[in-house]
Amino acid sequence: MSDQAKDMMAKIDRGVRLESAAEMTPEYRDNLIHLLTMQADSELAGGYGYVPWITKAPTVEEKHVVAQIVKDELRHATVMYGLLADLGFDVESHVRQHDEIFTMRIDASRDIGTTRITSDKRVNIFYYPIDTWADFIFFNFCMDRGAGHQLEDVRGCSYGPWVRAIDGIFKEEKFHIRHGEYWVKKLTEDGKTHAEAQTTFDKWYIRTMNIFGRPGSPKNQIYRKLKLKLRDNDEVRQAFASEVKDLCEKFGLTVPAWKPVWDKLPEEAHIPG
Repeated sequence: MSDQAKDMMAKIDRGVRLESAAEMTPEYRDNLIHLLTMQADSELAGGYGYVPWITKAPTVEEKHVVAQIVKDELRHATVMYGLLADLGFDVESHVRQHDEIFTMRIDASRDIGTTRITSDKRVNIFYYPIDTWADFIFFNFCMDRGAGHQLEDVRGCSYGPWVRAIDGIFKEEKFHIRHGEYWVKKLTEDGKTHAEAQTTFDKWYIRTMNIFGRPGSPKNQIYRKLKLKLRDNDEVRQAFASEVKDLCEKFGLTVPAWKPVWDKLPEEAHIPG
């Protein structure tokens, strides 16, 4: 281990957060950039996916809510790309290269497990289209909640600027989650929409369970060594699943069975927006 690496790890082990690229080893910087890019690209792709629902939302009030959520996601993307720019990452070239791809969505009937199918770094759940109002609601309910569980680790990570940026992002994500819960209650209490709610929940729950990555993943072990993450992928997944199970009992939803597909597909590391 180089002297720079020893000095950096000594700081991290003492709980001192890094504040600049000058304090980082190439390994730390590369892994940090990977995680930040995943979050930034996910925030941008997510915001693009919500845009059509500004006009298609069922009420004027809900059109305003969707517009606010789009604004939040684009703000989050701006913040995350700002962190990347501070590390010397060429944000303008990256976004320009992928801008048309960020709007790409697959056929809703496809199941892509954990695979990534474009060259951007979005979490792969953002490949799925939001075709109905129930899709929008259960995306808030499942994916935004899953992202919140992952962001909990960032709040204790070893890179100071990311920790501070996450504070505001986390508060806005909580608003998205509460919006999802409000509408899930409405959809499940109405006999006309309960069946659609269950069917829609089934698909977004499975897709969200896939975002957390393999238990004991080699990448996750590196992230934890560098304190860019604090928990194993499966710990975060189980925290999410436990919370959702309790809410489903309250709302009268059945949690679908989820089976991991790690033995079939290449590893993908995931982080939300």
